[in-house]
Amino acid sequence: MKELIFFVEDDENIFELLEATLSLNGYNTTGFYEPLAMLKEVVIRKPDLIILDLMLPNMNGYDVLKALKQKNELADIPVIILSAKSSELDIVKGLDLGASDYMTKPFGVLELSSRIKANLGKVMKKFSNGELLVIRSLQLDESKHQCTLNGELVKLTVTEYEIVKVLMRNSGIVMTRNKLLNIIWGYENLAETRTLDMHIKSIREKFSRVTEESYIETIRGIGYIIN
Repeated sequence: MKELIFFVEDDENIFELLEATLSLNGYNTTGFYEPLAMLKEVVIRKPDLIILDLMLPNMNGYDVLKALKQKNELADIPVIILSAKSSELDIVKGLDLGASDYMTKPFGVLELSSRIKANLGKVMKKFSNGELLVIRSLQLDESKHQCTLNGELVKLTVTEYEIVKVLMRNSGIVMTRNKLLNIIWGYENLAETRTLDMHIKSIREKFSRVTEESYIETIRGIGYIIN
């Protein structure tokens, strides 16, 4: 069965490009020029993935993302933000609100196709009988899908949780950027993407609200490690 992808884009040229790209890749596709129409449709037909612009009529993309993530039945839909907004602040905000990926315009259709495939292939599991991972005051309870630091709950997005889990399971081992991109997103040759770095930045900011201790260390030119 073909995966169903929704996209929201008010630029007619980009709308047609997305429609053609998705159709050529064999997806069942529905496009929306206006976000409120998509939010009405998404409760009727739940898509496998959403591609979301940020600068939209009537409602900006950040608010659309918030609306999706506030509904339990929609919160697990992977959302790729596709926007001309390219500042670090914009990217971090999008990822922090729960976007699974962020691409800036102009974009290449081959990279977009790869990102879509990777995000569709992600399986974020909530384990019923998972491990309790502990490093100093940082704990990851896989049975509850929760992260706590100094006993305080840290609200991580699904993708942030997966990154922390991979790093904690490999405590003391340097995880290269390419390996993390492959494990979390399924990327093969997209080491230049800033998605991972922005997620790490967001995780560190959330940890810093609880403690001054450093947990995720950057190994310059290689990757990241938790000790």
